[in-house]
Amino acid sequence: MRAISRRQALVALGGTAAAVGGLEWMAPGVASAADDAYASNTALYAAPQLAEGVDYGRRYRRHAAFDDSSAAAVDGFPATVILALHGGGIELGCSELCLAVAGYHPATLAVTAPAHDFWMFEGLRRSGNGQLHVTATHCDDPVAVLLTAGATRAVSLHGCTEEQAGLPANSQAVLVGGRDGALKARLISEFGKSEIAITAIDAADVPDLGGTDTRNICNRTYTGAGAQLELTTPLRDAMFGTNTAAGRKNTTTDLFWRFVTATRNSLA
Repeated sequence: MRAISRRQALVALGGTAAAVGGLEWMAPGVASAADDAYASNTALYAAPQLAEGVDYGRRYRRHAAFDDSSAAAVDGFPATVILALHGGGIELGCSELCLAVAGYHPATLAVTAPAHDFWMFEGLRRSGNGQLHVTATHCDDPVAVLLTAGATRAVSLHGCTEEQAGLPANSQAVLVGGRDGALKARLISEFGKSEIAITAIDAADVPDLGGTDTRNICNRTYTGAGAQLELTTPLRDAMFGTNTAAGRKNTTTDLFWRFVTATRNSLA
């Protein structure tokens, strides 16, 4: 399926409305590095006023690869990493999506599908988590860098507002960016299938969200390319019945799992 442009999406989404049910989690996103309080993850970790486990947390999983044979190399070396640079309370819903796309149920961490490596940074505060945002081109967490450098494919999950995406209010859409053109095309095709029915826009039309900078962590793979998915606030809002830190993982909707299925199918 051919990617739709932002202009086409404006027409398609112009009359769409999504009820928010009084939820108050839709804080503005951080558009650029100039808005960040910390120039890198290293700078954030070194800040004396911040404490890991209180203000922020990091979660990751790296899967073992083992080959003790001198015969032909064994297939199955971990090839994919799923990233959520702004999880927890920074860009809500990204932590849960990261786990599910990686193959783990966000509530129980039970394996739901063949698993991928993952890494996430999460804001743990009750408020003010936007101050913990570090833009993707400045991500220098050593685990994130090493996991991504050893992978041939990466998918980085982000949240954006409709305004940042250049879309009307209440637009449910995902902007597909990054330097991996083949993976981008598969993602856009999968999201557009009738059984998935999620509006996917080629982020090349929205340079600020395009994810094509070579310094972007999603592109610092073994192949020098990856995919970046920017989900609008209304799309993420519709993925959870109870949109709180405790409630999201237990109230994922059918839309959440359709998104996960499309992303995983693209990687498969």
